[in-house]
Amino acid sequence: MPDGALSALDRHLALIGFMGAGKSTLGPQLAAQLGRPFVSVDAVVEERAGASIAELFVERSEAAFRELEERAAVDVLGQLPLAVIELGGGALGSGSTRGALAGGAFALLLDTTPDEAWERVAASGRPLARDAQEFRALYEQRRELYDEIADGRASDLDGAILAAAGVHVATGATNGLGDLVPGTGGIELVVDGGVEPLHGDRVRAALGERLAASHVVPAGERAKTVAEGKRLWSALRLDRDGTLVALGGGSTTDLAGFVSATYLRGVAWVPVPTTLVGQVDAAIGGKTAVDLDQGKNLVGAFHWPARTIVDPELLDTLPAAELANGLAEVVKTGLLAGEPLWELPRSQQVRRCAAFKAAVCLRDPLDRGERAQLNLGHTFAHALEAASGYQLPHGRAVALGLLAALRLSGLEEGARTVEAVLEPRPVRVDREAAWAALLRDKKAADGRPRLVLLEAPGKPRIGLERDEDDVRAALDLLIE
Repeated sequence: MPDGALSALDRHLALIGFMGAGKSTLGPQLAAQLGRPFVSVDAVVEERAGASIAELFVERSEAAFRELEERAAVDVLGQLPLAVIELGGGALGSGSTRGALAGGAFALLLDTTPDEAWERVAASGRPLARDAQEFRALYEQRRELYDEIADGRASDLDGAILAAAGVHVATGATNGLGDLVPGTGGIELVVDGGVEPLHGDRVRAALGERLAASHVVPAGERAKTVAEGKRLWSALRLDRDGTLVALGGGSTTDLAGFVSATYLRGVAWVPVPTTLVGQVDAAIGGKTAVDLDQGKNLVGAFHWPARTIVDPELLDTLPAAELANGLAEVVKTGLLAGEPLWELPRSQQVRRCAAFKAAVCLRDPLDRGERAQLNLGHTFAHALEAASGYQLPHGRAVALGLLAALRLSGLEEGARTVEAVLEPRPVRVDREAAWAALLRDKKAADGRPRLVLLEAPGKPRIGLERDEDDVRAALDLLIE
């Protein structure tokens, strides 16, 4: 995997690949998911020339078309706003187009075989798809250039979203960490204390000679403190070209991400989540934070990972309680997506949920709008966690928070689904402490909580206020 552009966070997303790879089909879908316009370079050429591509080939020659294509591609790649841009199969033959790609785009190669491509375009009338043998020869001729230029690869919509976000999901990926962590500088590893005996040695071996040091932090929420952050800041010896790798659950990746955001004013980091919560939610999207006594995640930073490496195989060592913890985030994501994602096999749950969150975060990386939907149930969950002194597992808190949010949304069927799948039980915490924490929530305004509710599954509404008595009553139902 090359270390060119690492994501499409602040760059165009350019779709490259052979004709018939699906760029014109997948492109508009991908643009809709990322909240960006879709631009076809071929369509720009046709509009400017007042003729179809086939007509240009016949009436002016392929060389004349390539000149028009180059101008259009360079123009489109140099414009704002950020877009999903479809490049024709032969567009990379232009050095100017390649330069424009390198300067401002994440090049995503849509994989296909010559047989698949021929089946799709044989009857299309395309100028370069009239002879099967010549078609396959052209495929082989261009394949090496595609591989050289590509910053990422995909074959479906979820894969394209994940690649655009710099998220690598693959069973067994942990064994290839040395190749997957971008850059050439030194690496320091932060390991969850509970994960260290399970995977620490294997990960250090996989990181190889670039690994300079390893640091173990407490398991769970106890890691997310200013004191732990200070300990890591003092211990790190990374240069600005170094990378901090975080191996563990959401608390470990939150801490390490915050430390990397602030050490030397920001160094690269790579989360390797080992819990279901981390793989479907916490490690994706660049939010990092530590807790204060007054509330959860009150000190943090947005710091997008250089790459996020998700290996579902790591979940095999999780105890059942931790898998149940993560299932709450799967249910949350399914409610937001309007799909019963909790019914999928585990590896598919991880991939679908990760892609959903990645798309939302690419649309709103700094949490200034619709990303707030990801906090469905979390206003209540964070209040319960704070009131418990962070002894309440995050997943159990989220399950309860979802129940409260669905009740306030008037979605009794959704509430019954949460009860059936997650089996939430009221917790024993101080009611006044929980209420105080809820009022201090980051999304509150003028001391009034702002909630994420659902109009219907798949239709979240953010920034809603409800009568204070109703919110307090919903919280009280979650407490013994």
